[in-house]
Amino acid sequence: MAKTNRFTTILMAGVACAALSACGADDIASPGEGTIVLPGTPTPTPGTPTPTPGTGGNVTAAANCPNIAGPNQLTNPTATPTIADKRGNSWRVCQLPSRFTQTTTLPKVTGVIYSLPGRVDVGTDQGAASTNTDVTLNIDAGVVFYASTGNAFLAVNRGNKINAVGTASAPIIFTSESNVKGDATDQTSQQWGGVVLLGRAKITDCLAPAAAPGTTACERDTEGASNALYGGANDADNSGRMSYVQIRYSGFVLSGSSELQGLTPSGVGTGTQLDHIQVHNSSDDGIEIFGGSVHPRYLVLTGNEDDNLDTDIGFRGTVQYLLSVQREGNNIGDSFLETDSNGGSASNNGEDALPRQYLKVANFTYINRSTNGSNGSAMLLRGGADLTLVNGLIVSPTQTCLRIDGATTVRDADTALQDAGKPRYISVSMQCLPATPYKGNNGVTAAVVQSIFEAGPNSTISYTPSLTSLFINGATETARPATDPKTIDAAFTTTNYVGAVKDSTDNWYAGWTCNSVTATFGTGSGNCTDIPTT
Repeated sequence: MAKTNRFTTILMAGVACAALSACGADDIASPGEGTIVLPGTPTPTPGTPTPTPGTGGNVTAAANCPNIAGPNQLTNPTATPTIADKRGNSWRVCQLPSRFTQTTTLPKVTGVIYSLPGRVDVGTDQGAASTNTDVTLNIDAGVVFYASTGNAFLAVNRGNKINAVGTASAPIIFTSESNVKGDATDQTSQQWGGVVLLGRAKITDCLAPAAAPGTTACERDTEGASNALYGGANDADNSGRMSYVQIRYSGFVLSGSSELQGLTPSGVGTGTQLDHIQVHNSSDDGIEIFGGSVHPRYLVLTGNEDDNLDTDIGFRGTVQYLLSVQREGNNIGDSFLETDSNGGSASNNGEDALPRQYLKVANFTYINRSTNGSNGSAMLLRGGADLTLVNGLIVSPTQTCLRIDGATTVRDADTALQDAGKPRYISVSMQCLPATPYKGNNGVTAAVVQSIFEAGPNSTISYTPSLTSLFINGATETARPATDPKTIDAAFTTTNYVGAVKDSTDNWYAGWTCNSVTATFGTGSGNCTDIPTT
């Protein structure tokens, strides 16, 4: 039975923090180091990369952190730390424990901000074969977290849950200390780890070479971490819910070349709900899904420096309503999609390990603003993975649109191998680098890639965008024939248009996202370089 505790929020009147002078870029204090107040700059307007000097703070640090009885107390040093931005706003810093050992609710309290002092675990690993839920971390709408150190990340262990449910007007934000202090710009990245969900659904590429993929014997550890295990045999596993959430400036290198993404669902099952999530300026992937079968919806991926959506090791799920915009600049950003099943050992059946990855994406818009040129590709498919894309728009005039690697990726359907056959592109319109719109590798030619794409009904490479406000469908997009995604997979919702945003009245992205030079989402969204003051 899950253990339960609820914060009793008893807060006194807020107090202003005392100013400290001569705080430079390296003077990043962690909780316990006292009060930080830095000289002032105000809110930048949407699209402004650097804050401009001024005043305008309206948040004062709360007198105390919320109280909690038992082992999950928030750290409250003798001199309770506060942190301030350059506009004169200040917050009481309430440091999370290194592990939540009982169900806890973190309330939204004016003048309070929560800090991750390093790796923070939700519960302990219950094991691949477990069926219980031990600990749930509930997070109220509007709560803001920041990482007080680069290697900080949140890990929701197997058999435990997160319940982070914001609203369109009060999203939950995970970010960096630099962002809170007002030092982040529209080019900032790689400042902390990110959010990792560890589930008990099926995966491949098992840690133990002799383990059978897709069973409780098959598990893996999170890259760059230890004892962050995932995998099992329950594709309906439930790791909780994340809705109306922003994850900013993630991708810290934990060890060697191992970086975390903004959001890393690993072995996460269909019982998990992921929707209305923005990942902004991750130095690695925006979202990387390792196995499992979750169905994310309403994703906004902006300014990420590797792939926007990377799926691997036996993921079999659907994604619908996906808006992805690369940050402008040389060699910023890799692919919109990287879909593969590479890495399986011979004893794990390699690329033919089951479950075979099968990604299905409906209603997506990808805007490439990077100058990667022909070295990159908007979409990379390899390793025998299966893929179906429907009702999509690819705007990538400086990149190859589609690259497919490996003969196993383009072979015909084989039921015994759980192989759905050649990838399918249905009602997909692409604007690509004219000289090399297609590429093939490792037994696949560009001509084969072209023939596969052109076999898709209602798909074209002769697409001239008429998008408005960067990503909203215009006359050209409205005229493109769409396909009902529900005919592809019952998990999809029926739509009658291509792209992620049907028209100017379709505003599912508004309010809960943040604006930057990469993409702006309207006056209802604040700036990514700011922390909300309400």
